[in-house]
Order: sequence, then structure tokens, then C-alpha cells
Amino acid sequence: MQDITLEQLLEAGCHFGHKAERWHPKAAEFIWQEKDGIHIIDLAKTKAGLDAALAFISELAGNGSTALFVGTKRQARGVVREAAIKAGASYLTQRWIGGFMTNWEGVHKNIQKINKMMTDQASGAWKKFPKHEQTKMGRYLSRLNVDYEGVLMLNELPKAIVVVDVRKEQSAVREAQRLNIPVIGIVDTNANPSDITYVIPANDDAVGSVQLIISAIAEAYREGHEKLEKETAKAAKAEEAKKAAQEKKEPAKEEAKPEVAAQEKPVKKEAAKKTE
Repeated sequence: MQDITLEQLLEAGCHFGHKAERWHPKAAEFIWQEKDGIHIIDLAKTKAGLDAALAFISELAGNGSTALFVGTKRQARGVVREAAIKAGASYLTQRWIGGFMTNWEGVHKNIQKINKMMTDQASGAWKKFPKHEQTKMGRYLSRLNVDYEGVLMLNELPKAIVVVDVRKEQSAVREAQRLNIPVIGIVDTNANPSDITYVIPANDDAVGSVQLIISAIAEAYREGHEKLEKETAKAAKAEEAKKAAQEKKEPAKEEAKPEVAAQEKPVKKEAAKKTE
């Protein structure tokens, strides 16, 4: 797991908050000072929040649970998408799909429908339809893919969400709250941190700041999954070795049975002689 230093946070511009008049009173706890009308974030608290988030996401992935990365603002889309793909995580970067978590059953049906359409298109099953119908279906699938691209591999409700700009993604945060799903959020000085489970106070507009933090979280998520895969493979190997050892012992027991039977026969003959 990466150890992000204060120097790295400083170089990435994580300490720059919003203008002083645009601040949220509940963000006061992580504001260090005001300089030239801009609030400066206390990077010691940024690092503490990030370290806690990294430990949580690593443990989450290590238990086999999934996380959803959310970043629909222009500055964050590319960063979130790239980091999530690299980590093998799900993501939403175009828009938050209303009811994604609170109406998961309906959303999951849409995901299954898209996957089936993609499979049918690739296998040539669409050839039975007229060309104009195929074109229409292709356009419809393309539109769905824009919004659902990063969640097509999700088979269950995510156990946590990672959010860039909790103010903009308040719909996602609200849904997570209703279902008691933990939220890891980059929280700027204009946002309310009280609704966020793991608060990372930092600049949520600068690409460098978002990239540093999201990449670190995605890396911790990837490492957690790799650790789980290694442990699973190790357990499977141990189970195979155990079965192989048992199979070796069983033939040895079977070979011993004829010897016992051979010893019993003379005893029976002696008993017969005594009877005579």
C-alpha cells in the first residue's frame, strides 16, 4: 500500500480550498488558514484521512467485496476511469444513474440486458433482423454503454463508493447513506463532511490532486484483491495436497486386508482339529 507523503500532497496542490466566502462551516475542522481570500487545507488531516481510507479499501477488497468509483465532473472523468480500470474496479464517470443502489434490482436487470445484447451482437444473432433494425439496436446499445460502461461487470451491490466532489455527487452519497454503504470522499472546503464515512479533505478541482488521491485508493483496492487471490490459490493448493496425501494412504490400507485374512485361515483349521 502506498505511503503518500505531505510533500506529494503539497506538490499536487491538495491544500488549495475554495474562496473563503464559499466555505461550508462544517469544513472548518480541516481548514488551516485563509490566505489571499483562499482557504488552505491542513495537509496533516488530508494525509490522516487518506491513510484511513487506504486501509479500509484494502481490507474491503481483501474480503472479496467490491467498490464503486464515482467521478462525473469533467476534471475527474478521465482520472477515475483510468484508475478504476487499472485496479479492476467498477466506475461511473458520465452521470450518476438515479436509483443505482436504492433500485439495484432494476438497475441489475438493465446491466444483464446490455450484456446479453452485446453477446448477441458479437455472435451474429442480430443477423436475423433487417438491417435497419440492426442499426437501430446498435444505436440504442451505444447510448446505454455510455452510462453503463464501467458497471457491466457488477453482479452485486457495491459495498463502498469512492467519490470525487461529494457536493456534486450528493445523489450518490444520499443513496449510499440510505443503505448504510460506506462513502470515501474527497471533500473540499465548500462541502459538508458530516455525511462522509472516510473524509479526505483536499482540492477536488485540480487534476493533480484528484489523480494522486484516486490512484492511491485504486492501487490499495488492487493490492487487496491480489492478496485475496494469492490466499485463495494457496488454500486451494493446500487442499489438493491434503487430498493427494489421503489417496496415498487408502491403497496401503487395502493391501493390509488380505494379510489379515491369511492369518485368520490357519486359526480356523486349528479349531477344526481340536473339535475332531
